[in-house]
Amino acid sequence: MEFGVGYFPTHDGMHPGEVARLVEDRGQNALFFAEHSHIPASRESPYPFGEMPPKYWHCYDLFVALTAAVTATSRLRVGSGICLVVQRDPIHTAKAVASIDHLSGGRFEFGVGAGWNREEMRNHGTDPKVRMAVMAERVEAMKEIWARHEASYTGRYVDFDRIWCYPKPAQWPHPPILVGGTGPTVLDRVLAFGDGWLPNWGEDAALLDRIAGLRTRAERPVQVQVLSVPNDPKVLERLAAAGVRRAMHWLPSGPEGVVHRALDAWETAIGTFTKG
Repeated sequence: MEFGVGYFPTHDGMHPGEVARLVEDRGQNALFFAEHSHIPASRESPYPFGEMPPKYWHCYDLFVALTAAVTATSRLRVGSGICLVVQRDPIHTAKAVASIDHLSGGRFEFGVGAGWNREEMRNHGTDPKVRMAVMAERVEAMKEIWARHEASYTGRYVDFDRIWCYPKPAQWPHPPILVGGTGPTVLDRVLAFGDGWLPNWGEDAALLDRIAGLRTRAERPVQVQVLSVPNDPKVLERLAAAGVRRAMHWLPSGPEGVVHRALDAWETAIGTFTKG
């Protein structure tokens, strides 16, 4: 099992490039950045985990932060955890994904999701009631752009005819698409347009059973990576036994000392797990 970390790349915390260099130097395999364009001040949509930390509305743009990360490293896998594709134009997003993958030499992993903040979606012109259908079409359309010199797509929510869009991703036919979420229909989306599942640990008590169920349903290799993994060797043991490809722990957004201490604790848990 591989190990990585997630991070909210905020303007008032450790620079995303410096975080990436630290994570690579310390031997972690991957760094995934979170995304929120903004948080509506109305706060109508309840935050699922209690009081919302300010980091949610202090993030750099996802792809700007990823650019800083890939230029500061040479081996580290970088990813989106998650890219809110229902809030992004699919043609621009396809170009951003391909650009990051091309510039990094094929080190990008594309975590996607619909998000939970309905006001945030509406501000981007997306009706929350159809967000899952919008996400599916936008991912499908991006696949067409990445795979074809002259791409077209016709759907209910995405429609374009005969476009040229370069660069193409370094990974063929595209970076791994990891579908986030733990809702009741998420595995349907993984099987429909994903290369893997990217759930959060702790959101679903049946997670390990669902991983087994996904593998039973899939007629092709489907990877599982798990975010929000605690500093607990016993959890790492359970994930490894379930065949999880990568376990990732969220680092706090903050100054260098805060990030270093959190990474130390994560590495201690990994060390205990690997020693058995």
